[in-house]
Amino acid sequence: MASRSGVPMAEELPGFIPRVLQRGDVSLLRADEAVLTAMVDGWRAQMLARGLATSTITARCSLIGRFVEFTNEYPWRWRPLDLDQFLADLRSRETPIELSTLRSYSNAISMFCSYVSDSRYGWVPFCEKQFGDVPSQICFEWNTPRHSTDDAVPTKRRAFTKTELQHFFDVVDDFVDEQHRAGSKRWLTALRDSIAFKVGYAYGLRRRELVMLDLTDFGPNPHVPRYGDYGAMTVRWAKGTTGSGPRRRTVLTVPEFPWAVELLQYWCTEGRQLLRTADRSPALWPSERGSRLTINALGRSFTALRARAGLPPELKLHCLRHSYTTHLLEAGYDPLFVQQQLGHSYASTTALYTSVGSDFKQRVVQQMIARRLRMEEADG
Repeated sequence: MASRSGVPMAEELPGFIPRVLQRGDVSLLRADEAVLTAMVDGWRAQMLARGLATSTITARCSLIGRFVEFTNEYPWRWRPLDLDQFLADLRSRETPIELSTLRSYSNAISMFCSYVSDSRYGWVPFCEKQFGDVPSQICFEWNTPRHSTDDAVPTKRRAFTKTELQHFFDVVDDFVDEQHRAGSKRWLTALRDSIAFKVGYAYGLRRRELVMLDLTDFGPNPHVPRYGDYGAMTVRWAKGTTGSGPRRRTVLTVPEFPWAVELLQYWCTEGRQLLRTADRSPALWPSERGSRLTINALGRSFTALRARAGLPPELKLHCLRHSYTTHLLEAGYDPLFVQQQLGHSYASTTALYTSVGSDFKQRVVQQMIARRLRMEEADG
């Protein structure tokens, strides 16, 4: 039933307090357990109505169960101190959880508290009548991890320098040649991984985005016909907002990496067919068993080849994406274009991926000095 203004009545909201509880049927034994279960079920319905991924919903509901067990209290008796102790316990363990995980936990608890304390869902008056207490928000700015991108990237994470990147690719190519000369079957998987690393760099892809590519994810860019069928890439498994699932974006082939077109042409028409399992899957990078190459398998290959190249361990597979960002900005690409290529919602996130070299910084300073001198001469 809708109100005269067209706004749904509270009873129609997903997650509104069930009618079975409104009838007073919770005066039985273990009423608190029944109400807690109804609260979590109602929150689940609300999140489903918002279109969140089921995996996200399951994880959040599970966290609420953990929090109840930790505090030994029900939501209508939670206090800010309970959250303080819960988060402090997670951070004080022998292996403390990552700050990003801590933030996601506090976010989930905050959202649950917002749900049960929202007057539109009916839990506040119900709990006051049933238990003599009411649920309230316990997460505040002063007792939760700060919500900024300033700590989103580990301090040791950085981009490859151009020298390091060239050395890494040279070592990878040498390994492919070495395995081929030795007659080892590993040369085909090494070739696949080599091209995958280079494509990941040339398009600034996340690891999941890279392994989830299919043969059909490429198309022409009508404004740059010389790239043929590889002028643009559709990334179908791009990172979405929290709980929303993957989203799509298009990444254009840029003139800085024209060699990526030749690599893709070779791999999609000839190289991939060398793998006996190529016809069993539409995946761009098929595994030896016919399924899709996994993130872990590609990561293990990268780690082994990075060690072979003698490069430092802070250079992870994801650092190829950082390198893409840095090298495009050093080449003079507009920051907004780079941000859109990466699929970042905020420029501040792109900035975290950037570690421009000292030569680039010096060049910018010299350009600004020359510009200032020209302005002073013109004024004189």
